[in-house]
Amino acid sequence: MMLYLKNSLLIFLLILNTSCKKSEKGEQNIAAPSNLVIAANVSDDGSGKVVFNASAENAVTYDFEFGDGNVKSNTNGVLSHQYSQNGTMTYTVKVTAKNAKGLATDKSVNIVVYVKGSNNGLVWSDEFDKDGAPDPKKWGYNIGTGDNGWGNQELEYYTDRPENVVIENGILKIKAIKENYKGSAYTSARLLTKGKFDFTYGTVEVRAKVPTGVGTWPAIWMLGSNIDSTPWPACGEIDIMEHLGRDLNNIYGTFHYPGHFGGSANGATKKIADATTAFHVYKLVWSATSLQVFVDDQLVHSMANSSSVPFNHNFFIILNLAMGGNFAGPVDPAVTGATLEVDYVRVYK
Repeated sequence: MMLYLKNSLLIFLLILNTSCKKSEKGEQNIAAPSNLVIAANVSDDGSGKVVFNASAENAVTYDFEFGDGNVKSNTNGVLSHQYSQNGTMTYTVKVTAKNAKGLATDKSVNIVVYVKGSNNGLVWSDEFDKDGAPDPKKWGYNIGTGDNGWGNQELEYYTDRPENVVIENGILKIKAIKENYKGSAYTSARLLTKGKFDFTYGTVEVRAKVPTGVGTWPAIWMLGSNIDSTPWPACGEIDIMEHLGRDLNNIYGTFHYPGHFGGSANGATKKIADATTAFHVYKLVWSATSLQVFVDDQLVHSMANSSSVPFNHNFFIILNLAMGGNFAGPVDPAVTGATLEVDYVRVYK
């Protein structure tokens, strides 16, 4: 009887031990989700709607953190989200995939979303939605080479020819061309709102794509409207965006004024990934207390405003593409053409 009991107990323990090992082995085989992939379909109609599709092996639930304070979860990884912040914003979206045991894998992606506002506060804009020449009621031109290459030893001759400036398919294109023209080796264009539109304080948004090519120097900038009576730098200069072909994807934001101009200007830079292959929104937020320059709502540079600096009167807007000069440096001989593309210019008060 004792032998039977001992044998029975031994068999029971063997079965229990084997069962536990199988259970433990089974649990070990339930791995965390892998190969997490996230796709985002961003609406281009200004609605702010984005459809996400996340997938991962061995996942049963997906948690979405949308970067705007909202969180959602579901089981198939497909859902839509509505962003509400007006303007162009960059959001970091984090997705966490979980398996049946709660083991998790996460991944983050950045998305750029544009939400069209109600146009409240919009005081001036050009959407460049009519092909041909820019609207003469909104834009004038600087023609020629200026004084000493526009004060910078630039190499281009500015024209208003369609070869150098044209609107095509809703995009303003400012084109620099390598050609012998009236004693200059390059031609290009420089548009300005001087005498047609100027303002004090507000927000400027310009959606643009800059060219490649060593020696190219596109700019989105502003000058004090009193420049004819109060010469530079006393009139003030606001550089919303400058880009150099020798320094790809580095965005310059700069303020020029007495004591801080030229090589001593008040400025900084912001590196972005694809300035020459994608459109970005370059923005100035200007008030009586500060000036801030952004790219895709990422701060490039800021300064305090006060009565001691010349940023409390009307300024006008300039768009141009220079070639060479003190800042851009020598032009690569292989560069025969370059284009600054502008989707829109908008001013809000």
